[in-house]
Amino acid sequence: MDLNYSAEDLAFRDSVRSFLDQNLPADLQQKVRKHLRLAKDDYVRWHKTLAKQGWVAPGWPVEFGGPGWSAVQRHIWEEECARAGTPPILPFGVNMVAPVIMAFGSQAQKDYFLPRILSCEDWWCQGYSEPGAGSDLASLKTTAVRDGDHYIVNGQKTWTTLAQHADMIFCLVRTDSGVRKQEGISFLLMDMHAPGITVRPIIMLDEDHEVNEVFFDNVRVPVENLVGQENKGWTYAKYLLGHERTGIAAVGRSKRELGFLKRFAAAQSVNGRPLLADSLFGAKVAALEIELMALEMTVLRVLSQAHKGPGPEASVLKVRGTEIQQTLTELMVEAAGPLALPFDPAYLEGDTAHSILDDDAAPLAAHYFNVRKTSIYGGSNEIQRNIITQMILGL
Repeated sequence: MDLNYSAEDLAFRDSVRSFLDQNLPADLQQKVRKHLRLAKDDYVRWHKTLAKQGWVAPGWPVEFGGPGWSAVQRHIWEEECARAGTPPILPFGVNMVAPVIMAFGSQAQKDYFLPRILSCEDWWCQGYSEPGAGSDLASLKTTAVRDGDHYIVNGQKTWTTLAQHADMIFCLVRTDSGVRKQEGISFLLMDMHAPGITVRPIIMLDEDHEVNEVFFDNVRVPVENLVGQENKGWTYAKYLLGHERTGIAAVGRSKRELGFLKRFAAAQSVNGRPLLADSLFGAKVAALEIELMALEMTVLRVLSQAHKGPGPEASVLKVRGTEIQQTLTELMVEAAGPLALPFDPAYLEGDTAHSILDDDAAPLAAHYFNVRKTSIYGGSNEIQRNIITQMILGL
């Protein structure tokens, strides 16, 4: 792959920068750059701005409403969004369930759900993990029993991100318990407003309501909401996770965070000198930057083969990308020192203009705790190393 941008790519980057400069609201940019919490309206507002431009789903084919960008253009787009400090487009609809519907869904499902994902008319969440089925996802116990033209769903999902806002959930359910566990799973699209669904919050160490438990009590789901074939859901689930793990690498966001770390460390003084000039701390930052550069090259290599669909290489991106994200937050907290100790929820929620002590340092501890999850979701990094060992190294 030629890693030098063509004149066309450079012109594309200029057009993206111009669009972001003109259309990214300053209040959203401020929240992202300062690590403050985003509300539902923040995500929706930015999603609809991009949808109006036709840029909300960079990876989608033109036939489904995507912009038809090349792999390099998608990379440039993600880089420029990260540089500008845009809110993320939540992946559950655009990047996760939509590719499954495109590849395996019925024409009726494509015609109905894909436009609603593009417009943000439906907010999606993911029904995969269960209390006894996390990394061993195939052990899930939520059941769907056929009853005429409906399935009756009973069970529980957990760690369901932003389910409190969701209109729809794509859900793995067990439709056959008499076969090997991977062979009895189906993929259902479920209305979160249906009778029998209960959402309970899980409040984490940073006191934020981001994840939830979701309970299903005799929930009726139309059979036409089954994606693909009954008992073939494990195939679709793996396809979806390949798309999720590629996105989790988040190179552009890590580059922005690296810039923040450098600026923040340069502003902290140790023995009369900037912390960034300290040989030990500076060496940690330099080593991290080298790792990030290597990851970026690997992402470009994977994207150059994107026409083949996601493969086991996505596990490499997931492992290294999340490790880099966690190291970034560790170095931020190290640079902040005692300034990271005070917990200021009012500032994190945007209720006050300034924090108790230092505006840049105040969110860093909560940010550090939140990013601990990245090496677990999307399939824990331990599981990803098994995939790499078996499917890439052949061991």
